[in-house]
Amino acid sequence: MASFRENDSIAQFQKFVESVYGLPDDRLYSIWDLLTQQQRFTMRALKGIRKGSIEKLKLNLLIAFSWLMAAANRLHIDLEGETWKRFPYLCSYCGKAPCVCKSTKPKERYKLEIGESKRPNSLADFQAMFEKIYPAGSRSLPDAGVHLAEEMGEVSEAIHNYLGEHKGEQFDEIAVEMADFVSCIMGVANSALIDMAGELSVMYKNNCHICHQAPCGCSFTQVVTLKT
Repeated sequence: MASFRENDSIAQFQKFVESVYGLPDDRLYSIWDLLTQQQRFTMRALKGIRKGSIEKLKLNLLIAFSWLMAAANRLHIDLEGETWKRFPYLCSYCGKAPCVCKSTKPKERYKLEIGESKRPNSLADFQAMFEKIYPAGSRSLPDAGVHLAEEMGEVSEAIHNYLGEHKGEQFDEIAVEMADFVSCIMGVANSALIDMAGELSVMYKNNCHICHQAPCGCSFTQVVTLKT
């Protein structure tokens, strides 16, 4: 039986998604399909914000995060490593924690120094890190949702650009935008008081959260018609 535990890392969650969903993902979905599903559940999460439903937000946010892992697996991107490289306990732009971009309005991106001793060990630790960098109290939940939508668009754009020209720098940009998406997912979770690791451990305590099989046995039709 495959499962995700509350104290597991982002890397372990990515490996969990590969073990449960890798086979059906490879057989049933193109990279475009994976991207569409990530977009679909991201938008449903944002609908939860608009409707004032934390439960709807939570469920769809977790599923969108899972589809992000599927896309990263397809492209062989180490999402935890890329997230740490992008956010080494500091804002990726101003280089501060907490972020001071709003007050200082930096015109150039700060060159970050990565101190491995501070690297979070678990997914929960990463969420706590992002609360230190981007405190939930500094913006509203709707504002955090708008930022998530913006980053979803940038992930999509980066993948489309790479698959159009297949340049190395375009591939590198996908990893950057995926890391930004992780930061925004966790930013929304922090604003909504959602414990990502705890909720994922409940959702994925027994293989696929729908059919409870590993590999997942859900059909293409079941997935594309899933109501959340």
